[in-house]
Amino acid sequence: MELSKRLKAVADLVSAGSVVCDAGCDHGYVPIYLVKSGICRRAIAADVREGPLSCARENIKAFGLEQYIETRLSDGVSALKAGEADALILAGMGGRLVIKILTRGRTVVRSMKELILQPQSDIALVRVFLREEGYRVVQEDMVYEDGKYYPMMKVTVVSQCAGDEEADNGTRSRSVADTAEVGEGAERTRSLDEADEEDALRLQAFDRYGRYLLECRHPVLKQFLLWEQERENAIFRKLTDAAETEAGGGRLTDAAKNGQESLTDAPCMRKAPDRNARRIAELLAAERVREYA
Repeated sequence: MELSKRLKAVADLVSAGSVVCDAGCDHGYVPIYLVKSGICRRAIAADVREGPLSCARENIKAFGLEQYIETRLSDGVSALKAGEADALILAGMGGRLVIKILTRGRTVVRSMKELILQPQSDIALVRVFLREEGYRVVQEDMVYEDGKYYPMMKVTVVSQCAGDEEADNGTRSRSVADTAEVGEGAERTRSLDEADEEDALRLQAFDRYGRYLLECRHPVLKQFLLWEQERENAIFRKLTDAAETEAGGGRLTDAAKNGQESLTDAPCMRKAPDRNARRIAELLAAERVREYA
């Protein structure tokens, strides 16, 4: 069977030979594809709603896979026991729901070898949760389909005794060597405070965009970043017009209008930084609500 680009990318992250549970299976297309293609020997198709689960049963029967794919009415992994599956798919749902399922089903989830996650929202929040809970993102992909961007990831459980250098998911760890660098020459060293700030920025970028997507310079991520840049530029143009009006007819510099001068450096923006900061936040929030409404 032929899957959508998004579902095919999700299925491609599943390791061969797995017993997979697709929680939120909808019509059961991914489990059917995985078993029919020989990637998985068995599968569990689970959904919290009887309607989609009934459709999944019909589709499984149509492909003659009743012996290999079991259906279960389940809220997340509540109908599973530890050890019944070694791979879990959570795709096409909000990031907060992903976190909720992983939290409530902690015992079952931690008995698995891998998680395939494709949150539709709050992906940075999901990445932070995974890092703090001792999971490791080991592979990422991103596709563009029907006007939307879909990042996804393969995750494994990290041993709780793993060192800080591994658990920080790619940030630079502090060591004796770092301390020794400080003071060896202003031209080629930096302070620990500066290093900490750089690490924090790097971690924020990893959480927002995905470490592996950034490191491999994923072409779809590049496309997304260009789209995001253009969106932010459009918001900036709106802000400059609004600032002009609020300043009582004052003019912004050409450099500011062209994005060569920071917004807060523009003359009319310096007059009320607190008010303008709040205005920026409000406009950004409103713009993003309209984008995803």
